Amino acid sequence: MNEIETIQKWIATCNRIVFFGGAGVSTESGIPDFRSKDGLYNQHDIQFDSFTPEYLLSHSCLRDHPDVFYEFYRQKMDCRDIEPNITHQKLAALEQAGKLSAVVTQNIDGLHQKAGSQNVFELHGTTLKNYCTNCGTHYPADYIFQSSEAIPKCSCGGTIRPDVVLYEEGLDDATVSGAIRAISQADMIIIGGTSLAVYPAAGLLQYFHGNHMVLINKSATPMDSKADLVLQTGLGEVFSQISIP
Repeated sequence: MNEIETIQKWIATCNRIVFFGGAGVSTESGIPDFRSKDGLYNQHDIQFDSFTPEYLLSHSCLRDHPDVFYEFYRQKMDCRDIEPNITHQKLAALEQAGKLSAVVTQNIDGLHQKAGSQNVFELHGTTLKNYCTNCGTHYPADYIFQSSEAIPKCSCGGTIRPDVVLYEEGLDDATVSGAIRAISQADMIIIGGTSLAVYPAAGLLQYFHGNHMVLINKSATPMDSKADLVLQTGLGEVFSQISIP
């Protein structure tokens, strides 16, 4: 039995599958990841070269250099016109078939929901929502990208920011609790497109006590030795061969 057949067999026997994904899920939609050779952190732009990528996406940058933060955000983080790929689509289909109970994602692009997934825990927030830091008023996805103001302001005078978890900020408690609950109840977990280098997100995998752990990533991860099946390949290569029960 080959690897795809093994995954297919496990999917057939499980009804509480959780998918835990990272940037590699969306690279096949044209969104660069962060740490690879061609990733966001290795793109050199003279406009931002005096800052580290981590700083440009940090709470400190938003607070101390908001003009730089918003310019970088507008140039690099706009996902509104990006379409889901085969992995997003197959995961949504698995949920609709009653096989997948949740997606836990480190991505902020909203592509899982765009593909049709309903139960998605976005650990790092989303670029598709914005809110006022003063009064809490919510603003649509387009607002920051289309605003004529360098630093978008609410009618109350507060700054409008993306609903994204920046460096130096904590994860949302309710989102983490929901993700932990889904992972702890899962009978199978598929980990895909993540180096498992970002904490505390990667630490949530300790709550998995189910039957099958599948890890799909182009490079080795710290969890490889604990997985029941490891495929060092692209997610599209795998999910394009998965049929929905």
